[in-house]
Amino acid sequence: MTEGTEHLVDGAASADAASRKATLWEQVVRNPSVMFGGIVLGIMVLIAVCAPFLGTMDPSDIDPAWRNKKPGTERVITADDGTQSTWTYLMGTDTLGRDTYSRVIYGAQVSLAVGLVVAMLSLAIGLVVGLVSGYIRWLDSIVMRVMDGLMAIPGILLAIALVSLADAGLVTVILAITIPEIPRVVRLVRSIVLSIREEPYVEAAISVGTRVPLILIRHVLPNTIAPLIVQGTYICASAILVEAILSFLGVGIPPETPTWGNIMAEGRILFRVFPHNILFPGIFLAITVLAVNMLGDGLRDTLDPRMRKRL
Repeated sequence: MTEGTEHLVDGAASADAASRKATLWEQVVRNPSVMFGGIVLGIMVLIAVCAPFLGTMDPSDIDPAWRNKKPGTERVITADDGTQSTWTYLMGTDTLGRDTYSRVIYGAQVSLAVGLVVAMLSLAIGLVVGLVSGYIRWLDSIVMRVMDGLMAIPGILLAIALVSLADAGLVTVILAITIPEIPRVVRLVRSIVLSIREEPYVEAAISVGTRVPLILIRHVLPNTIAPLIVQGTYICASAILVEAILSFLGVGIPPETPTWGNIMAEGRILFRVFPHNILFPGIFLAITVLAVNMLGDGLRDTLDPRMRKRL
């Protein structure tokens, strides 16, 4: 093959790869689940980032004189110079007189942060452990028995046990939710590695003396990206729910920190009389988890070749 022919072949291969990427991107954009989930999740992230500007007051300000006010209650505030202004509690107030709207808006910061950080940590750790376990045969049985032991314990119970062993806080909650999610990622990556390491191009790389780390990075790692992206969305949704459950049970993030779980936990006592303290954070929680799950389903349908054939 001449040099000019080689350039033509390389150029054709590059063009074909670019065309496949463009087609895949078009399929992702046109998927209604991806569009709905991505837009709603983007709005929630925007709300969390802009909470200092969207919140009407400090979420920690306590005013017992205005406790348990219903949504839409107006309050006249007199300034030092004698001027008056009207303040509306859009979502009412809680049992301590704190503005529920501001607490829900600021709660999005913590809940989304927990979901994103847990997803990234569990994917990073699970990816490394799964690659090593799936490729090194003698280490596989040891690692997988440890993972099986962790998976034998229900995730929420394991998280509660881990939180109870340390001081309650954001870092503790993140670690407690991350550890039960790691075995799922490890098993996913391991299954991919077990199938990839038998491929001819991997065997060819081994035969020419390519080192194991280079084989894992160059040949195995790219095949795990798409499944891990989908898995990451499910982990994010699960982490947001588990954080809310832990806070609702009183074993998660301290009550003074506004999270959706804490807001609902504080409002459950007077739920029959003042349901707004559970209703509004519950709606935000449900919409966010639904958006993340729909995003994951859409990405799975688009990135998985077997699912694409059914569409």
